[in-house]
Amino acid sequence: MSLLLVATFVGFGLLIGTLFGFFGMGGSFLVTPALLVMGYPSTVAVGSGLAFVFGTSVIGALRHREHGQVDYKLATIMTAAMTLGIEGGKSVVFLLDASGMADLVINVAYVGLLGAVGLFTLHDARSDGGTSDGGGLADRVQAIHIPPMVTLRGGVRVSGSIVFAIGLVIGVLSGFLGVGGGFLLMPAMMYGLGVPAAIAVGTDILQITISGAFGAFTYAQSGAVALPVVGFLLLGSALGARIGAGATNLVDEADIKGYFAAMLLAGSAAVAANRLGTVYGIELLDTLSTVLIFGAALLVSSAVVLAAICQLRDDQSGTWCRLTTS
Repeated sequence: MSLLLVATFVGFGLLIGTLFGFFGMGGSFLVTPALLVMGYPSTVAVGSGLAFVFGTSVIGALRHREHGQVDYKLATIMTAAMTLGIEGGKSVVFLLDASGMADLVINVAYVGLLGAVGLFTLHDARSDGGTSDGGGLADRVQAIHIPPMVTLRGGVRVSGSIVFAIGLVIGVLSGFLGVGGGFLLMPAMMYGLGVPAAIAVGTDILQITISGAFGAFTYAQSGAVALPVVGFLLLGSALGARIGAGATNLVDEADIKGYFAAMLLAGSAAVAANRLGTVYGIELLDTLSTVLIFGAALLVSSAVVLAAICQLRDDQSGTWCRLTTS
């Protein structure tokens, strides 16, 4: 690698680490498409994304534990279910790779899932101050009494069997897309189970630590992890994860959802632009996809840090502080 490329990966790791500590997502939803955009094979992009997830999540989990934002019972059930699901998703990736369809299918799946979840979260953040529960979905899920019933932090009581089923589905998608599952798991906890946003973030990170380790190990066995890339990304994310985790205690829940939606929509647009640029040979779209991925990470992580600073100073009247909530 050139010195410029090394600096790029370290800087990108810092940005993603901040987003990870704040959202509870391992960052692979940005790392994997970024590596795809940079020309890495799909299997290597997926495997390296999961390896990065594991390394960053260890740092973030410890920080959220200090803030009391972890539900160990929920994390245990989700981890067990997702670990089983990841193996199934990985098998699908290698099957598609053998048929030459992996890049197309993974890219299309990214665009669809990131876009759908992003739009839903954005709508929720803009309605009722971001305090809605996804149209009463959590209430309906909590009303289903399939043994065993478990009580989660925040006064949530729900069926353990349903929690396991949700984790299993997300695990399959995680292994297929090369993500820790955070961009799906966090909305599932908030809207499907009714868990408060801050606790969903902390619990998500603890779960990602274990499922990410398993996913990275399975891909590493197949030689599908670019260790130098992962190492430089982790170097930057070590500091970023601590910054982001601290910010969750300071930023309003509706703002957390709004920033989360912005990242998902940017990732969806980036992958779509890259795919169209490749198919139709439009170089401008390839450039746009790269700018979207790196630019969104920079803008949103900067907004997170600025919003936390504004809260610490108890100043929401300044121009920049108002921008972080608009």
